[in-house]
Amino acid sequence: MTRHAESDDPFMPSALHDLMFGHIHSAALRAVAVHRIPDHLADGPRTPEELASRTGTDAGALRRVMRLLASRGVFREDDRGAFRLEELGQPLRTGVPGSQHAGVVMITSPMFARSAPRLQDTLETGQPSFDYIYGMPFFEHLLKSPEDRATFDAGMAAFSGAEDELVAQSYAFPPDSRVIDVGGGRGGLLGAVLRGEPSLSGVLFDQSATVAEHVLDRPELAGRWRTEGGDFFTAVPSDGDVYLLKHILHDWDDEDCLRILGSIRRAARTGARLLVVDAVLPGNSAPHPALELDIVMLMALKGRERTAAEFESLLDRAGFRLRRILPTPGLPAIVEAVAV
Repeated sequence: MTRHAESDDPFMPSALHDLMFGHIHSAALRAVAVHRIPDHLADGPRTPEELASRTGTDAGALRRVMRLLASRGVFREDDRGAFRLEELGQPLRTGVPGSQHAGVVMITSPMFARSAPRLQDTLETGQPSFDYIYGMPFFEHLLKSPEDRATFDAGMAAFSGAEDELVAQSYAFPPDSRVIDVGGGRGGLLGAVLRGEPSLSGVLFDQSATVAEHVLDRPELAGRWRTEGGDFFTAVPSDGDVYLLKHILHDWDDEDCLRILGSIRRAARTGARLLVVDAVLPGNSAPHPALELDIVMLMALKGRERTAAEFESLLDRAGFRLRRILPTPGLPAIVEAVAV
């Protein structure tokens, strides 16, 4: 069969082809992550038969899934039919620095995978498709499903953990400041900030069950932090010099964001700094790594990724003045504002 130019050949792979089959690639990635296939390739290539024996999977099915992912650069198949883990697939391993295993399992979980096909309904109503599938909002579901909450918490820790040091190193925190991490989870970012400047002290603020699992109990941080449980929609600790909001505002619509920012403004003295750590989208349709995340927000929550102009407007309405936006080596930027 003679090959024709790409525009004339219906069998030629194309960007549209990849978009159409994106959910297949995602399902394949989840399958090898859940069965820890990359962990079994840490010592070198193995055949699907060897991997199947180790993981309790079917060798024939495994070969076909790995073949697809090899075409995307996750694995490479050698002449004897053994697969090795490529650089792209290394973060799929568990227990290694920068592991994204838990993040992949979270994003490809049924929580999001089941919501995606109903995105068409969201286009009609503007409401999260997650609510139709599960019969309740996302965070309410997490409170009632310990398994999904554990998946979510582990996934967020995987994503955030890789960013915390980068964010902490990208901003010069004023010496002797009190840093309040609002919605700070288990304290990964606060810990990185405190390690970077020994004169700082901090408060980790989140729901009581979350801060109870904090990771701040380390010798080098002794005596410089405390935890506090509460609801950031109602009130947050007062008298902070710097308030942190990392990956919080993107979970909520503007009105809920104003409630969170209002709690901070009531607690903060005039002149206190607010650092919003979130992706900042370009003001056009230019490619950006957070555009997919914006659709996750659309179909699962009422949140959104925002542009610089949208952040400025939101902050102004809440009593803060935008000072500057600092890039980091990772996905989020640091949106710096001051209480006025």
